[in-house]
Amino acid sequence: MENRALEVFLAVAETLNFTRAAEQLHMSVSAVSRTVARLEESLGQPLFQRDRRNVRLTLAGQEFRSYATDTLAAWRQLCGRLSDQGSLSGEVSLFCSVTASYSILAPVLELFRVRHPGVDIMLHTGDQADGISRVLAGLNDVSVSVRPQQLPPTLGFLPLVNTPLNFYLPTTDCALRNLFSGQGGETPAADWSNVPFIVPERGVTKDLLEEWLLRRQLRPQIYAQVAGHEAIAAMAALGLGVGVSPALVVEAGAMADGVEPMVLDDEPPALTIGLCYQQKRLADPRVSSLWQVAGETYQIAG
Repeated sequence: MENRALEVFLAVAETLNFTRAAEQLHMSVSAVSRTVARLEESLGQPLFQRDRRNVRLTLAGQEFRSYATDTLAAWRQLCGRLSDQGSLSGEVSLFCSVTASYSILAPVLELFRVRHPGVDIMLHTGDQADGISRVLAGLNDVSVSVRPQQLPPTLGFLPLVNTPLNFYLPTTDCALRNLFSGQGGETPAADWSNVPFIVPERGVTKDLLEEWLLRRQLRPQIYAQVAGHEAIAAMAALGLGVGVSPALVVEAGAMADGVEPMVLDDEPPALTIGLCYQQKRLADPRVSSLWQVAGETYQIAG
């Protein structure tokens, strides 16, 4: 059974969506469907229950997911042990957002490439909210993720940077700015229930925002929920709503001059961004070397 087929199955098992899995894998939907069909034929069992609206794992699919995850992890560890007999070779699979690829990973990968030129970096980009689930599913060795409030016990987390979670107003004069008093986006005098918000669709930032709003007993108007943070600043700059995003994403993006952070008397907690990995994967010298290089790059002890 080919490892690629196991990776395809795990992508579908994680997303429960053949189209989304195909996008992550850079494959056609038909190729993903054929791969799953061949696996089901080999096993003599359906791995997914499908209807027009939903895809669900069967009991056989749940069992096969554990097998696929363990098999891929064992294969990578074996490759790592064999490569450790000489210079490191093989590949490390990374997942991160587009912003994180150049704002966080770039200096890490630059040093890693110098030290281990024989190791290929397989970089997958997407919504950072998917990073932890992809690592848990065995789709990637490491992800750049926001640290969740509850880290699954099998995962390790190497903190790299902290960044505020800010509320952003457009810098241009518009109806949205008129809802707020003073200059520079001070605490609004307007009723927050009348303020449109542009918020993350899911992930740690969404959870922290909801807790902050609940603590202040605020129920703002949600104008849009966006997958990923990169588009939030652009929508806020257009005056469509108050954007909620990590400062690091906004400052590294093209719309940094189009928005400004609001000054609040009770700011949301800062976010910690770092490398997320399965702890057992540190047995692979390629993964542990990347972990070490990242810690050195950001001068954080492992």
